[in-house]
Amino acid sequence: MTTPLAGHGSIATQQTIMAHGIEMSYQLGDQQVPVLKDVNLSVTSGKIKLLMGPSGSGKTTLLSILAGLLSPTGGRVELLGQNITQLSRAQLSRFRLEHIGFIFQGFNLFPALTAIENVELALDLRGIRGKVARDQSRDMLEHVGLGNKINHHPRDLSGGQKQRVAIARALVARPKIVMADEPTAALDSHSGHAVMELLRKLAKEEGVTVLMVTHDPRIVDIADSTICLEDGEIQATSVCGPTSPPI
Repeated sequence: MTTPLAGHGSIATQQTIMAHGIEMSYQLGDQQVPVLKDVNLSVTSGKIKLLMGPSGSGKTTLLSILAGLLSPTGGRVELLGQNITQLSRAQLSRFRLEHIGFIFQGFNLFPALTAIENVELALDLRGIRGKVARDQSRDMLEHVGLGNKINHHPRDLSGGQKQRVAIARALVARPKIVMADEPTAALDSHSGHAVMELLRKLAKEEGVTVLMVTHDPRIVDIADSTICLEDGEIQATSVCGPTSPPI
C-alpha cells in the first residue's frame, strides 16, 4: 500500500503552532465583551494537543484565530514560523490551503459524491485533477482503512467511516497542521477512539501537528497534552473541570 504522506524526511522537533498574548473581544452595544484574555500556547510538530473547557469558554474562537479564520483583537499567531496575523486575506487563504487541514464535527461531506470524490475535492482546490488526484485520493482512503469503500456515498457509511473520509480529505494534500473541532462528538466510544488512534499514528509517523477542540473526556488518554480554557483564559492545571459530554 502506498503511504501518501511519506516524503517529509526526518521530522525535526519544532514549535509548529505558537500563540502570543492572544486577546479577543466583541462589541456589544457600547461595551467591549472579552472572550479571550492573554492566551499563550504552543504545539510541537508531531504532537496531538487537546483544547478543552466548558461551553462558552472561547475554545472555538481560539481555534478560529489560530487557523487564521478570525483576526484577534491583540497578540499574534505563528504557524510554521510565519506570523499569520500580518498576512492579507488573500495570503491567509493561500497559507491555509497549502498548510492546514480541517476536520469538523459534522463531517461536511457532499452527499451526492462518493467517498473518493469527496476526497478529490480537496485536491481540486489546489489544481490537482484527473488520474493524479484519483490515485492520491485512493491511496489516502486506503491509508485510513477505507480502501474498500471508495465508491460508497456518505449515506452508505457509518459515522466512524464518514469521519475517516473527512480525515482523508483533510490529509490528502499533505498538510503540516490539522485543526479539528469536536471531531469525535458524533461518534460512539469505539469509533471515537479509532479516529484518535488514526490521528495519533499519522502525527507520530508523518510529523503532522494536531490541535483539537473537544468536550470528549474519552479521548484524553490518546493525546500528548491537554490545555484547559475557562472564561477565556488558559488554566494553570491541565486537568479541566466538568465538561459537557457528547450526546
